[in-house]
Amino acid sequence: MSISAAHADAFASEALAADAVWAIRDADGFPTSTNASGETAMPFWSTENRARRVIENVDAYRGFEPVRLELEAFVGRWLPGLERDGLLVGLNWSGKRAIGYDMQPKDVRARLAARRAKSG
Repeated sequence: MSISAAHADAFASEALAADAVWAIRDADGFPTSTNASGETAMPFWSTENRARRVIENVDAYRGFEPVRLELEAFVGRWLPGLERDGLLVGLNWSGKRAIGYDMQPKDVRARLAARRAKSG
């Protein structure tokens, strides 16, 4: 399993354990990034430490602050909004270039539901 796959896999279990996910924001709002295929994603992390590491290690995100989102709000409002806007969800991006897996919002919702059912 690649590092990106491991981070993406950890997203659901860590988010469910904390009942929250983390975004980052600066004065201009929440960042997005467009990949080589022209798809745009908004990144989210399953722990505050993961979000802080990206802020500290990625020049483009210096000056951003982590923002805690309750899991209920993420699933009920953020994922439908991202889907409506045609954005992907970046899962636990990491490293100097903030890379990782991007998924459709409906697939993130399904992954969270499956992990909840498995652990519950």
